[in-house]
Amino acid sequence: MPAVDLLRELIAFPSVSRDSNAPISDHVAELLRRRRFEVERIEFVDALGVKKVSLVAKRGAGRGGLGYFAHTDVVPADDWFDAAHGPFDPVERDGRLYGRGSCDMKGSLACALAAVDVFGERDFSRPLYITCTADEEVGFGGAKSVVNESTLYREMVLGGTRGIIGEPTRLEVVYAHKGVAGAHVVSRGRAAHSSTREGLNANLAMIPFLAEMKVLYDETETDPRWRNDEFDPPTVSWNIGINDHTRAVNITPPQSVCTIYFRPMPGTDTPALVERVRNSAQRHGLEFHLAADGAAVYTPPDSPFVREMLELAERAQARTVAYGTDGTEFHELKQLVVYGPGDIAQAHTKDEWIALEQLEQGTRQYARLIERYCLG
Repeated sequence: MPAVDLLRELIAFPSVSRDSNAPISDHVAELLRRRRFEVERIEFVDALGVKKVSLVAKRGAGRGGLGYFAHTDVVPADDWFDAAHGPFDPVERDGRLYGRGSCDMKGSLACALAAVDVFGERDFSRPLYITCTADEEVGFGGAKSVVNESTLYREMVLGGTRGIIGEPTRLEVVYAHKGVAGAHVVSRGRAAHSSTREGLNANLAMIPFLAEMKVLYDETETDPRWRNDEFDPPTVSWNIGINDHTRAVNITPPQSVCTIYFRPMPGTDTPALVERVRNSAQRHGLEFHLAADGAAVYTPPDSPFVREMLELAERAQARTVAYGTDGTEFHELKQLVVYGPGDIAQAHTKDEWIALEQLEQGTRQYARLIERYCLG
């Protein structure tokens, strides 16, 4: 089946991360079984009590081979641009297929499935693994469950399987991406009418902490030890958010929440930065909650695998990207790149689309990878 037809089916599932992805996972599992994959199903319940499903599938014998990684969740589409068709009603127009998830990253998964169809009933002499995770968009929960529970993932690690994260790169080979680290720092106060003495403004204890975070932000932007010129931007992109959740101007804020996120690069001393935030919070009597800790992905650009990928992709040079992927959790795979159809500039947009030409190229290129690593 052509990738465009498979993609229409996948877009039709409204698998926004806040909801369960079980329906689309059931559909993908059936698509995989039709293609002679054994399918491992891994379920977990998220913090809101919603059931999530990740799949790890295998076709072929032996060890090594190729591992392809995708996610089935998508970001919300509440501001979708076209009233004539909803975000989960795929529409083809001017050489593009529109729909939430078309680019990030159901289009890539459709290409992988269509690439398998190229080989019909042929036996694979080495295994092809296809992994589809939940919750990539909201904290890599599905990838974590795969790492902790999947027998087939453990097989990939022990067998030295080469890994492809199928996120959109316009089919350029990406040898490294940034990770993600973050914390929530909370100041507690007491709500009251602001005209009285009964309240305790939570923001007042937060202010000196924020001043220290500004100093740390400036340091990460200017100090060479936090810089890596392989990336654009070459810094950890320290990001500070603040919200006191107060509903009216005459209520003393009962709490103040600061969110701090940054994107560590290979070589970044992430624990040192996190510890400085923790110590500052403790000095000012604030609560510290670690919220994210995902490592950067890095496969040396001169490694045999990256060179092979460049040859297969017909590209002269590999590159890096500043965004993160499920690969932050798959660090046990020592040969891992990001390589997929579509343009990341179209991801998460109100008119998300993927070029039909990218679907065709993606199918062709993924078939080349399967031939090299599972049949060659």
